[in-house]
Amino acid sequence: MKSLLSKTVSVGNLLIGGGNPVAVQSMTNTDTLDTEATVAQSQRLFDLGCQLVRITAPGLKEAHNLENIKNRLVQKGYTGPLCADIHFLPEAASVAAQIVEKVRINPGNYCDRKTGKTEFSPAEQQAERERIRERVFPLLEICQKHRTAIRIGVNQGSLSERMISLYGNTPRAMVESALEFTAICQALGFDQIVVSMKSSRVRIMNEAVRMLAARMQENGTVYPLHLGVTEAGNGEDARLLSSIGIGGLLADGIGDTIRVSLTEEPENEIPVAKRIVNAARVVQELPQDSRQEKHLSLDGQPLSEEQKTLAAIRLGKLMLQGEKDGFYINTKDSTEGERLLNDLLQAAGIKFHKTRFIACPSCGRTKYDIQKALAQVKAMFPDYPNLTIAVMGCVVNGPGEMADADFGYIGCGNGKVNLYQKGIAAQRNVPEEKALEELKKLIHSSADAPFRDNPSSRNAEA
Repeated sequence: MKSLLSKTVSVGNLLIGGGNPVAVQSMTNTDTLDTEATVAQSQRLFDLGCQLVRITAPGLKEAHNLENIKNRLVQKGYTGPLCADIHFLPEAASVAAQIVEKVRINPGNYCDRKTGKTEFSPAEQQAERERIRERVFPLLEICQKHRTAIRIGVNQGSLSERMISLYGNTPRAMVESALEFTAICQALGFDQIVVSMKSSRVRIMNEAVRMLAARMQENGTVYPLHLGVTEAGNGEDARLLSSIGIGGLLADGIGDTIRVSLTEEPENEIPVAKRIVNAARVVQELPQDSRQEKHLSLDGQPLSEEQKTLAAIRLGKLMLQGEKDGFYINTKDSTEGERLLNDLLQAAGIKFHKTRFIACPSCGRTKYDIQKALAQVKAMFPDYPNLTIAVMGCVVNGPGEMADADFGYIGCGNGKVNLYQKGIAAQRNVPEEKALEELKKLIHSSADAPFRDNPSSRNAEA
């Protein structure tokens, strides 16, 4: 696909799309009601080169406090734009839209509440579309008045029942959800829109973004695309996952702004995002023949982060196109090269050699130390190729976003954790100090425990 030239969307003093440089953004993980902590973290992000800072606003109190945060930042000389992250409450979006330069909303939260329905008549489908229009119209009026942009953030884990009934829980359903929402906005005269397709599975995210880009091009209106792999986790695995998912698209000229989601301090996301943007540019400049090569020669000793990012984009892009065999990374340390290749094959969803972890980056809704919890869970179950464990920060997105995980560990506040198996709650309100051991028991007692025949299970069973 040729590079997409999208509409230009103004987010305060930041221009997104329209051929402008790819914008790097991040999200705070402080309590939004803690003004000073949120301001301080926002400052650090801006100082590192973050161009847009997102802040969660799950309720009216948090939405109103965005004004205090915004004013304090301006007083300190920071005029970069802020984005409010809205969940469930349209009233919070309406408040935030009068304060910050952008609001992120999820189409799934403007649809009817889930009831378990699996079939919708044409009349029922049309009725829900009309209700979405009625619910979103007041927000669009406010955004129009205050020149506030909107990100339509579609997450695979929170699609409406209607979309799933029509298209399954698929990239197509994600795309149709986004297009329906943009069409509603267009019909109501609002076009300051950025769109994102998020999934913890990089293959699904990649397919959804490419499909949406093609459909928008066919429709004649291309909105800027926000790229990111949600719940990527932490460490090198998360960096490779993000590099494959984001970098391959950027290398093909798709994407206008990016966020790397790490279950780490948000400040760590900025240098990773910058490396991905730079490496994607390098790949873009390579001859077409070189882009198709499955053998990659890297001279680093040890491998640099830049080389790993470049390898992830070049080889990962081919893997996502369906190539599965014949890859080779030549390094001075053959073991290091082989490990990198295995990690790339796992990130691309082709060949698994260790446990897959899904973990949200945390935000102001997270009420426990998710970074510590993820480290503990990873240490307990490191090497099970057929096992996927999700460690999530809260009950807002947790259950939906980790639906395809074998087991889930979700903080629910007040020092308690909910444990899930195959998307169904297995234990609720487990004291945090006991949750890790209870998760271990739950996994070991599973009839299809993925480590039963795995020799590397000895550490977990010890």
